[in-house]
Amino acid sequence: MGSSVPTPRSPHPDSPSGSAASRHSWVPIRSLAPRHRGRILAHLLALDIRDRYLRFGHPAKDAQIERYVQALDFERDELFGIFNRKLELIAMAHLAYEEPGASGMPATRAEFGVSVLEKARGRGFGARLFDHAVMHARNRHIETLYIHALTENTAMLRIARNAGAEVVRDGSEAEAYLTLPPDTFATHVEALFEDQAAEVDYQFKRNARRLAELMETMAGMQARLLRQDGGRPRE
Repeated sequence: MGSSVPTPRSPHPDSPSGSAASRHSWVPIRSLAPRHRGRILAHLLALDIRDRYLRFGHPAKDAQIERYVQALDFERDELFGIFNRKLELIAMAHLAYEEPGASGMPATRAEFGVSVLEKARGRGFGARLFDHAVMHARNRHIETLYIHALTENTAMLRIARNAGAEVVRDGSEAEAYLTLPPDTFATHVEALFEDQAAEVDYQFKRNARRLAELMETMAGMQARLLRQDGGRPRE
């Protein structure tokens, strides 16, 4: 899945998806690190009770979400995010790798979880994050990607089915299993390209935001000077 290198052209994550063509264009997905814990926490706390219920399998309270974020293991797992122009984390995925076996054998399975803020839905971000996670899991020689979800989480199960996963229902819960093909040279090139392009996109947004804040500060200073001078512009 996803063995070709994408072309970096797409509507901005702030913009509506528009046509079907735009839904298949590139979206910057950035790897998250420990320094992003604050943004991850803000993202998850912004989910309402219903969304928390679907994401965690129960209506997680703020304190439970805080403990989850603090316990994230960035050395073992991978987390990915999509940022808007304001550098707000509007969608994120957690690819949790199983612990190595007692014999020291590497993990062969990983679990996928995703959350998208309500204002950012309808743009295919969940599916994009799933494809991105599949690529990274393949590059780490993972054989099976699985999803544990409530049966009422139809959006998540639809993503899994569309990818060819086998979905097993058990009452109010369901598990989806997707067998992954081996990694290839192309998947490693694609991962490198996407990571670098997403980093460039993030730095561009950060610099643009800093410039906007500087311009706003200068405009405020000018307004204060004009008030001090009685409204007369300085020569």
